[in-house]
Amino acid sequence: MIRHGGFLGLLLLFAASVVLAADLPFDLQGHAIQGGLLRGQAAPGARVWVAGAPVKVAPDGAFLIGFSRTAPSSVLIEVAAPAAPRAAHILTVGQRDYKVETIDGLPDSQVSPGPVALERIARESAAIKTARLRASDTPLFTGSFQWPLTGTLTGIYGSQRVLNGAPRSPHLGVDIAAPYGTPMLAPADAVVALVHDDMFFTGKTLILDHGHGLTSVYAHMSAIMVTEGQSVVAGQVIAAVGQSGRATGPHLHWGVHLAGVGLDPALLAGAMGASSLKETPGLSP
Repeated sequence: MIRHGGFLGLLLLFAASVVLAADLPFDLQGHAIQGGLLRGQAAPGARVWVAGAPVKVAPDGAFLIGFSRTAPSSVLIEVAAPAAPRAAHILTVGQRDYKVETIDGLPDSQVSPGPVALERIARESAAIKTARLRASDTPLFTGSFQWPLTGTLTGIYGSQRVLNGAPRSPHLGVDIAAPYGTPMLAPADAVVALVHDDMFFTGKTLILDHGHGLTSVYAHMSAIMVTEGQSVVAGQVIAAVGQSGRATGPHLHWGVHLAGVGLDPALLAGAMGASSLKETPGLSP
């Protein structure tokens, strides 16, 4: 199981190591591990494939590679620079174990929403998917993320619950408990892709577009201080911590996705501080 404190520090240290052959025509920086993100740089005009699928590449050769919660232990990366043969590299991807919590004997009303709620959830899920698909071609993300706020880490990436024998969707983000109304900051430059005042699960919900298919989501807020289409810069106040939607206490659910693949925000932002890397159950969305 991935726990907290020192183990996360070791995870970050391990995940930061990406070693490539010296003669490959591209460079990779970041976290080659399940839930991790790599920033790649090839020659201007290059084309890139990951596991045979084309990857969006900026005119200057910059690209991003994300690894899902269940990414395999190796992946084939291919790069073709202009007027050059295609170069291939098999990259090793670190594997993780995830916490699974089993809870039985719950009333059905706490496990399965009714038909009216399910229709609403489907509409809201479609709106989130559309916002992520609108991600711009302009790469606004050029470095690491910063934490949106400092608080107690109450939910970790990849964990999963089994309720009355039925596995629920994995937790593709982190939860940060903080006092109600605590300001939240943009973790990196972005354009606001979605503002929703009241979603069934996530309450007041915000999605930022960091370019090239990279988006971040913020949930359960008490207030949102930005509007759709607005450009924001790293460190700008975008919202305030709340308890909207299905939440048992004031906290932020923060998720990051690349082309629909859920990544681990803690890997992108690094350690928040030993005192805050503590796991407390009960606040996951």
